[in-house]
Amino acid sequence: MIFYFAKLINKFCMNDFHYRKARDEDIIPMAQVREGEWGTEDYWITRIGGYMRGEHHPQHALMPRIIFVAEDKEKIIGFIAGHLTTRLGCNGELEWINVIPEYRKSGVASELLYHLAKWFVEQKSTKVCIDVAAENIPAQKFYRKHGAKNLNAHWLFWEDVGEIINNEE
Repeated sequence: MIFYFAKLINKFCMNDFHYRKARDEDIIPMAQVREGEWGTEDYWITRIGGYMRGEHHPQHALMPRIIFVAEDKEKIIGFIAGHLTTRLGCNGELEWINVIPEYRKSGVASELLYHLAKWFVEQKSTKVCIDVAAENIPAQKFYRKHGAKNLNAHWLFWEDVGEIINNEE
């Protein structure tokens, strides 16, 4: 048991996780991460690629948009995407966030959210929404832990996503 915890501590506390903006060559690895939740790799290659190129537009989405990836030794272990919007009175929307299961609870999702929050602040878009199914309790808890509030039955939002940055620094 002690060995197991030591291994976890070494993996996640002494990690070499790296965060950066996504590039075209990241589309397939991001699709592979996303298909772990639902859909097929081909579906997500088309969807993520179109989103990055500005060809796929979620409802009320505006340009610009951004995707950040998390890497462990050059392997993509998660990503987050967001864009400007006019949806529901918000001016930013978190489109997707995914972390592969073995890296969950390691701080990767929080760090990705931090990077996206910084980007939204740079865009002067601080009221940010996210569509979260009510039955997705882990996601609900994660966003609320980072300050999101109810917007309506299906959506959460941050009145000022900059608070995420202030709480992390």
